[in-house]
Amino acid sequence: MVRKNVAEILHHHVTFELEAIDRMYLNAYVPSLQTGAGLVYFLKTQLGVRVPSTVMVAPMSQRFVDAIERFVETEGVDLITFEKGQRKDDVAQEYLATFEGDEGVLFVGKAQEKASVFRTEKRRDAQGKTYPWIIRSTAMVNHYYCYILDRDFGPIFIKFCSYFPYPAKLCLNGHEWLKRQLTQRGVAFEALDNGIRSSAEPTRVQRIAHTLDAAKIEAVFRKWLRRLPHPFATAHRAAGYRYHLSILQAEFALTQVLDRPLTGRCFFEEVIRENLDIGRPDQMQLIFDRRVTRRTPGRFRTRVLTEGVVPSLHVEYKRSKVKQYHKEGQALRTETTINDTYDFEIGRALKNLPALREIGFAANRRLLCVESLSHDCLIGADHLDAVSQPIVVADRRAAGLRFGDRRVHALMQTLCLFALLPTGFRHRDVRAHVAQLLGHDADTYATGQMTYDLRRLRLHGLIERVPHSHRYRITPSGARTAMLYVRLYARALRPAASLQPSGSTRGRQAFERLDAALAHFLQEVQLVA
Repeated sequence: MVRKNVAEILHHHVTFELEAIDRMYLNAYVPSLQTGAGLVYFLKTQLGVRVPSTVMVAPMSQRFVDAIERFVETEGVDLITFEKGQRKDDVAQEYLATFEGDEGVLFVGKAQEKASVFRTEKRRDAQGKTYPWIIRSTAMVNHYYCYILDRDFGPIFIKFCSYFPYPAKLCLNGHEWLKRQLTQRGVAFEALDNGIRSSAEPTRVQRIAHTLDAAKIEAVFRKWLRRLPHPFATAHRAAGYRYHLSILQAEFALTQVLDRPLTGRCFFEEVIRENLDIGRPDQMQLIFDRRVTRRTPGRFRTRVLTEGVVPSLHVEYKRSKVKQYHKEGQALRTETTINDTYDFEIGRALKNLPALREIGFAANRRLLCVESLSHDCLIGADHLDAVSQPIVVADRRAAGLRFGDRRVHALMQTLCLFALLPTGFRHRDVRAHVAQLLGHDADTYATGQMTYDLRRLRLHGLIERVPHSHRYRITPSGARTAMLYVRLYARALRPAASLQPSGSTRGRQAFERLDAALAHFLQEVQLVA
């Protein structure tokens, strides 16, 4: 079988491609009730309480719970209590399989979970008199899961906390929304589990996928808030106590359907072979295709592909990650999961979804680009020679980046490590990594040395400054050069230099054969001369 490189697989063996928002987990909260002062104001203005205390909201909480129980009875849906360790999604799938309508509440589930709540504690003033003081605390309280089948979004759920200030959660899936939009518009498609496998109108499918926005998500949330029991009375909502949505987790997926399963296997073999040995990114793992719990022994980390193992790459950046795996043996799925929007200096409000979408999809493409460059990082002899030699740019001189120089290789390996950062990197981000690779402390590798190294990387065109910032990002040429240096050093120079005179390793034997062949060749040349 002819070995295909990553770029060839991506350009010539992808039969269908789709970028779409995948799962989203959103927080619903009332902004003015997030502090003790906000609660005191609510108690005084809305409940007419003279002495603020959390005891005063207990009747309000009980009315909300009673309303949920009446709703369950009126609508004729089940109210079930989730057992400890029970998978809620499995229960939802069972109800979904037997649901006959096109829209409605499937069931309501109840579970005790930890929540952030307000408590009242007694304090004493300077005269020794006691007074109530409201503080933030945590408690195990009942949460109610309303599992819903929506006509436009498909399966979703809204979870309410039964304790003041009644925070809620909304969970939805962008691929399920897309399937229903295609069906409503009469666009034929072949479904993939949590995705689309094929369609005769791929451009139209992609165009529809891009129309999922914050307004549609807000609309479906408000739609079901009107139908479900609401913890706040109409008067409270009229006074401005309304839920706002923020993003807790968002997944942005790129699905590339391959022409046959063997192509996907080839892709992962090449990617894993080329990327696991250069230290980029921080964490890449192959995960066994089974659930791993705390009781499961071992680390479950390996570089060996065997039968029954599904390869999966995980790249972590702060609290977010990029995951890549072979979906159902048919498609390459690359997805960026943003767990904290502040990782990218963006707020959590739902209105920031367009900016997050751009970052998520760009991260997916960047990972594929880096993998392609890693597997085929040819830069040409002229460029390699230019990088190795001193350079003068606008009267500014920079030393060459000589192959074999320990400090240069530390810089190149650090560039590989930071190649995927979507916001670039700063001086202080890379200094500690370079120092560690050199075997020094960060204090030993001075700030001035780091500045000097960044300057020569920039003048050689390996990095560029992000406009209007103190950040840098690696250039395509820089990525090729850094990966060539690191791979050549890791695969050729370091193994050859580490061969011991004793032992019978295959590497030593191969090196001895090469040395003997070279000696024989030189002897023949001398005889001819």
